[in-house]
Amino acid sequence: MLNDAGKKAAAGSAAAALVLGTAGAAVLPAHAAAGRPGSDPAPRPAGLAWQPCPAQDHWEGGRIKDLQCASVRVPLDYGRPDGEQVTLRLTRARHTASESQGVVLLNRGGPGAHGRDLPAFFTGSLPEKVAASYDWIGFDPRGVGASEPSLTCDPKYQDPGRARPDTVPADVLDEWAWRARAKAYADDCAEKYRKVLPHMGTADWARDMDEIRKALGQRKINYFGYSYGGYLGAVYATMFPKRVRRMVLDSVPRPSGVWYENNVDQNIAFEKRIRAYFRWIARHHETYRLGTTGREVAAAYAKARAGLKAAPIDGRVGPTELDDIFLSDGYDDRTWTSHADALSAYVNRDDHAPLRKAWRPPGERQQNAYAVYTAVECRDAAWPRDWRRWHDDATRLYRQGYRFETWSNTWYNAPCMFWGVPGGPRPVVRGTASLPPILLIQATEDAATPYGGALETHRRFPTSRLLVQAGGGNHGVTLGGDRCVDGAVAAYFAGGDLPASRPGPDASCEAGPAPEPAKAAKPGKNGPESTGHVAADHPAARP
Repeated sequence: MLNDAGKKAAAGSAAAALVLGTAGAAVLPAHAAAGRPGSDPAPRPAGLAWQPCPAQDHWEGGRIKDLQCASVRVPLDYGRPDGEQVTLRLTRARHTASESQGVVLLNRGGPGAHGRDLPAFFTGSLPEKVAASYDWIGFDPRGVGASEPSLTCDPKYQDPGRARPDTVPADVLDEWAWRARAKAYADDCAEKYRKVLPHMGTADWARDMDEIRKALGQRKINYFGYSYGGYLGAVYATMFPKRVRRMVLDSVPRPSGVWYENNVDQNIAFEKRIRAYFRWIARHHETYRLGTTGREVAAAYAKARAGLKAAPIDGRVGPTELDDIFLSDGYDDRTWTSHADALSAYVNRDDHAPLRKAWRPPGERQQNAYAVYTAVECRDAAWPRDWRRWHDDATRLYRQGYRFETWSNTWYNAPCMFWGVPGGPRPVVRGTASLPPILLIQATEDAATPYGGALETHRRFPTSRLLVQAGGGNHGVTLGGDRCVDGAVAAYFAGGDLPASRPGPDASCEAGPAPEPAKAAKPGKNGPESTGHVAADHPAARP
């Protein structure tokens, strides 16, 4: 779904959930990780052996070099706590104030996004006094990054070595071909991780968090979660309400929609967001020359898509990859100018270089993030096992005009139709009147986790406070430059300050203006480097 933060680089989509918008050291080779969650059972340590993190890390490099690293072993199956164990990798930025307010566990989202670099990001972004008063804890959840085992399934689903097929099926044969690809991915995951997949749900992750709490020697924890991390926090608060001190959930999925229905909601929300982007391009027609209305820009995009289908750039960048690139614009408007430049260069000058640069095939981190995304979302709740439901929903939405993400999102999640373990029951999400106040942050135009998810979570947690960014469309608001939002989060962590409770949203911050076009770049020099999985390096995973 999200990916969280944001999301798709598989089956023709870059995002989801929030990122997706997306983990630490080396991935275990398939033969080492396959079905082998850990070594023989052994007593788990009562504490954590913190050591300086290595100067270089396979995925995170210098972003963790100034942090401390440790690991904790937790049960693969909490129904057998003395059975096989998995290893979680953690990082820490220690408090420097004379008095500590405890620990803050951090989660980027996904599900499947790495997290060991987050303490450096938070301590470098928050006010000094706030950062100094906590131990900031990053961790790669089970299956992710440096944790063992680290999941990676059939890489050809995301990267077949050439442009992927168009996600919009021309006929039933195209649908059957995509279904076969999705089944092959699900079958590969089941073969490699048969013992692991039944224990990859959000409830297992919440129990892992409580094991981390115990290993840290804390009676209660503080927590910050972006995107899917907001759902994880809500599940933790439901399961362990007496272990919560302060909690911020930013860009919150709808609990009752986990996860098939939430993805259907995304198809509608991303269409609205991409139309807003195309209208923005139209307002800057003098710069981009792609049309003076949103419809004209959409036609220019369709023209580029058709051209790339007929002749993919280098045989690698076709219509599906174009959608990957532009899906990130639904998560964050900071890519709007460079992507509009790239589209303009292709349409108006037949200059392929910017689009070539804007897309990158998914690497190890993205392959791992997608494997964990499917493992968690397919396990959390029941998915339709009858293709007719998927086909009918996708066809209906596409005909209704929700075209940008509908089919790519369908194939992104299609492995859940064939998943090797059943999904569900969906975790219960509900707070009590005795739960400490939770701060919810939500942009009203967020496409990856639509606004209704925050409203529903607010209703389910009677002590929560909801701060909305009115008119904001970016996914993962906190520490993104909004001083009003960032100030509220800092005040909450500093002294527990919260907006007064009132009906509906409890407080509001006005979103900043849309970006302005950058000065025209030289041909071949514009366009950002992107993996297509925008969760990878943003603090919020975009699933």
